[in-house]
Parts: sequence; structure tokens; C-alpha cells
Amino acid sequence: MKARPIAATLAVLGYVVMLVPILFVVGGAFTAGSTLKFPPEGFSVRWFGEAVANESFSQALTSSLLLAVVSTALALAVGVPVALALHRGHIPGRSLLEGLFLSPLVIPELVIGLALYQQLMIGLKQTSFLALLVGHTVLLMPYAVRVTGASLALADQSLEEAARGLGSSPWHAFRTVTLPLLRPGVMSAGLLGFITSFNNVPLSLLLQSRDFGTLPVTMLDYIQQSYDPVIAAMSTLILAGTVVIAVIAERTVGFTKIFGGIN
Repeated sequence: MKARPIAATLAVLGYVVMLVPILFVVGGAFTAGSTLKFPPEGFSVRWFGEAVANESFSQALTSSLLLAVVSTALALAVGVPVALALHRGHIPGRSLLEGLFLSPLVIPELVIGLALYQQLMIGLKQTSFLALLVGHTVLLMPYAVRVTGASLALADQSLEEAARGLGSSPWHAFRTVTLPLLRPGVMSAGLLGFITSFNNVPLSLLLQSRDFGTLPVTMLDYIQQSYDPVIAAMSTLILAGTVVIAVIAERTVGFTKIFGGIN
């Protein structure tokens, strides 16, 4: 810290900016008062009970989990073969094709959402779940292609060639050699995709309807109508769930194995 005082100061400021608002929200969730403010008025956990008992939150949570899991699975099912084709195949216009799959990272989500709304919700009159599923899958595709591709670039291709030279079929060599090598990239893409889908607001705001609503948009609608600590309690529960998932991922796989070699 003495050798790099400016870098250390900026790091501390960064942590303060990120953590202090979270502490305010967590502190407000335990207030005994009827309004969301900091410092909290006394101590109470009753707002957590009301958040869990809120039917709109529970339904939206189920919808968000379902949407995030399915869209992440679809993005990986398409993105992993695309990454293999881009890095191992001889495809004309490979850079153009790669840019097409990575374009959702550049195009604003509102533009993607508006285009899908016009085509799916208005043009084809599809349900909001199908529209959201298509939109979230498109949004997560760059993570599957880019992160898996980065892991694939670091993998030793000679191992798969050796397996095929010893008599393994292409599918058997991919399943037993290449896929385990891609596991860090696939896990990374899955985690990033799930978090991105679960927390998405702009795309979901345009494509969802009353029969299928995601949790972030439902919480946004709630805070526009009410300013009680229920929203802080729900946010704290989501934060706790995220920490639990992070701990499980660290204990079972390890962050170094999940994210290693991707920077």
C-alpha cells in the first residue's frame, strides 16, 4: 500500500462505493419502522416475513428462476458449438460471424427489446414467456460464445487429436477430452448468463406481461407504489442467496477453476 498509495486509495474508494449502499439496504431491512430509511428505527425481522409471504414476489421469483435456467441452457446449447466452430472450423467470414454473435454486448438492450417486442409480441402475437426466453437467450449468447471460446483457446488441442488417433470417434473424443477441458469456460458462461438473466430489467420490462413477470421488474413496480422496508428485505434475501451460491461454487468447483484463464 505504501508503494502504490494512489492505486490503494482508488481501490478503497471503489469498495466504499460498492459496499456502502448495500449496507444501507441491509440495515433498512431490519428496521422496526414502517418506512425505508437509514439509520433504521429499532430492530425487527418482520419485514422478511412479509417479503416471503408476498405472493407477487414469490410468483415472480419462480418465473425469474425458470427463465434464467432455461435461457442459460439454451444459450450454452447454441453458444458452445458456435465457439467450437469459430475456433476449430474453417468458416468463411469467421470474424463477421463472431461479431454477429457478440453484437448483443454492443447493441443497447432497449433496442433489442423493442425489436423483439415488435416482431414477437405484436407481429407473431407470442406469449410473454416465449418472447422473454428468446430475448434472454439472445442476450446471453455473447457470454456463451466469448467465455467458452476463451477457454477453448487455452485448451490443448493435441489431446483431442491424440484421443482420435487412438481410435476414439469424434463424439467420444469431444465428450471425454474436449468437454472436460471446456468445463471452466462452460461454468463461467453459465454463471454469468444466469446472473445476467436473473437481474435483467430493460429487456424484461419491454417483453413481459401480467401473466409472466420477472422479480426485478416486479420489485421495480412495487417500489414505485410503496416505500416500506419490504423491498429492502427482499433485496437482502436475494443478496444472501447470491452469497450462498458463491460459497457453494467455491467449495465444489473453486473460482480459480471456474474463472481461471479467461481474462
